[in-house]
Amino acid sequence: MARIAGVDLPRDKKISIALSYVFGIGRPMAKKILESLKAQVDPDTRVKDLTEDQVGLLNTFITKEYKVEGELRREITANLKRYVEINSYRGYRHRRNLPVRGQRTRTNGRTRRGRRRTVGASKAAAAPAKA
Repeated sequence: MARIAGVDLPRDKKISIALSYVFGIGRPMAKKILESLKAQVDPDTRVKDLTEDQVGLLNTFITKEYKVEGELRREITANLKRYVEINSYRGYRHRRNLPVRGQRTRTNGRTRRGRRRTVGASKAAAAPAKA
């Protein structure tokens, strides 16, 4: 089993697809990585067929050239904390758990805002019961 940047890659997938299991590497970047290592690693090779040398080469190349996994996650959370600290609009939206990138919230936006909380229905239901 190949382990790259702390992630176990699935054995039966092609290396060009399996690299996308690493946080911070998508399919286009995986293809770019394999093109830069064209002589050593074939993109159509299955993960189980990689040699130890090829796995080591991929691992060293990825960790040197790109921010992936923990380092990338730390950078992203640091950026979000910075937005919140400087009281920017984006930080305000993050703090209030609202959509950040300009989406409307009057309708829709349920993914970010959560389940509907009905306002006033409990009082309206209670009022006719008293009469």
